[in-house]
Order: sequence, then C-alpha cells, then structure tokens
Amino acid sequence: MPADKRDRRRERTVDTEQRILDAATRLFVAGGYAATTLADVAAEAGVADRTVYVRFGRKVVLFLRVIDVAIAGDLEAVDVRGRPSFARATTADTLEERLEAVVSGSVELMQRFGPLLSAAREAEAVEPEAAEAAQAGRIYTLASVRVIWERLRADGLIGDEVDLEWVVATTGLMMAADTYHSIMRTLPWDEAAYGEWIARTWLHLATTPSPPGLSSPGG
Repeated sequence: MPADKRDRRRERTVDTEQRILDAATRLFVAGGYAATTLADVAAEAGVADRTVYVRFGRKVVLFLRVIDVAIAGDLEAVDVRGRPSFARATTADTLEERLEAVVSGSVELMQRFGPLLSAAREAEAVEPEAAEAAQAGRIYTLASVRVIWERLRADGLIGDEVDLEWVVATTGLMMAADTYHSIMRTLPWDEAAYGEWIARTWLHLATTPSPPGLSSPGG
C-alpha cells in the first residue's frame, strides 16, 4: 500500500477513535457509567454500532480507554511520567520551578479527569477490570510522587531534615484522584484553589523540617 494511502487510513482511524472517545466522555460525564451503552456512544459519535463494538468490544474497555486519554491528555501512548510537565517536575533548576510544574500538571490533569470521577467510582464498584485499573492508578500516583521527592533530594533542593517517607505519604494522598473527588464534593473550591492548596502544602513540606518521631507514617 502506498505511504500516502496508509497515512490517510491512519488519519481516518485516529479521527474515528477520537470521535468515539469524545462522545463516550460526554455521555459518561452526563449520565454515568451504568446508564451509558455502546449503542448510545455510537449514536452520539455518528458512527455505526459495529464500529464501536469492533474497536472496543465491551463498555468497560471503552471506559478505561476514555480514562487513559483523559489522564494523558491525548491519544498518544505516553504515560504521565513521559509528559513534559513531569519532566519539568523532576529536572527543573529550582524547587519553585519544580513545584510549579507539579501544580500545573495536577490541575490540568484533574480538569480533564475530574468530571469522569463519579462514573469511575461507579464502574469500579461493578467492573473488576475497572477496580483493578483504579487501584493500579493509585499505586502509580504514589510512585510518581516518590520519584519527584527523591529527585528533589538527589539534586540537593531539599535538605536531610525533610522526612522523605513522611512527605511522600502525605503528598501522595493529596494527589490521589479520590482526594480531588472528595474536595470537589465537600469544599467550595475550584481548580485554582485546589492548585493553591497543592502549591502551599508542597512548599511547606519541602522547606520545613519534618516533626521529630515521624520517620514513617504510623511509626
């Protein structure tokens, strides 16, 4: 097959997937997980039912793809740690620049993913695959936070008086999607306030000696 024909076919494939994912996102946000069907998504996307079934097969597969794209920001197979904001959070010259990257990356992610959190919780309760993916996401978030703090320590941007285990546990919970979901349901905050909370708390933890006796949470 000529290269230009392959390129056009790939463009059509990507365009169709994007339309399906955009339609699915709108429906999952508006109606939740249980109420949304693959046929609904096909109709919303303006494609044949078979197109959605062939590409995704089951609703949970489509939903997890929607979640992945919302977290990453696009269709590219590059996870959060491969994104520019994470690179800045681990390599920028100053503590302030790294924390700014943490805040901007977190706020942008939650702006995309936050509206899907209610549907995600609904799916987690009824779909083992969604539950497994949600737990993997929690572990990944904590591990990513650890990488950021360990790089700060390795690059001399925080001192030995900062208890690494304590700040990783504390900020790991801060950055969890579950925490964002709870904040938006219980506090009169918007994304700007959420970002300010992250910025102030991370800066305090990075520049203030950890209290004595906190070598590990619960220890």
